[in-house]
Amino acid sequence: MRHPPIFLLILALAFAVSTVWLGQSQGYAAMQVAPEITNETWINSPRLRTTDLKGKVVLVEFWTFGCYNCQNVEPYVKSWHDKFKDHGLVVIAVHSPEFGHERVVKNVRNYAREHGIPYAIAIDNDYKTWNSYQNHYWPAMYLIDKKGIIRYRRIGEGGYDQTEKAIRDLLAEH
Repeated sequence: MRHPPIFLLILALAFAVSTVWLGQSQGYAAMQVAPEITNETWINSPRLRTTDLKGKVVLVEFWTFGCYNCQNVEPYVKSWHDKFKDHGLVVIAVHSPEFGHERVVKNVRNYAREHGIPYAIAIDNDYKTWNSYQNHYWPAMYLIDKKGIIRYRRIGEGGYDQTEKAIRDLLAEH
């Protein structure tokens, strides 16, 4: 069966775009300096600044408590926090709400307490941090190395072994 050249060109373009998109959305990221987390309201922690966390590996997770997929990722984030907090990992959960009731800080505080979330939560109701990371998804995780560079990105559920390996690799770096 012979395909017209325009069909083949469209097929090649679609393949190229999907390959680039998938390569950028998962796994090891192009190295860029991590944007500062500028939110004023924090739960479980005083305000943390990425510039003050140099020498630590930082996991920045974008989530919202009403998101089913975020709830599925939550046990893994808690586990990594528990496993690696004494080895230099800092977890910052950036709560960027999707719906009105998720904007109420008291609701986020209650959810964190009821679900035993021990790590820092930045309240991002105005999407400042979401936008500075050019994020578009819940959940999304970014790993920042000890020098403040984004080295890994994971969008959505899954890839837990790969994410944990990336955490271990970054913690092992000097």
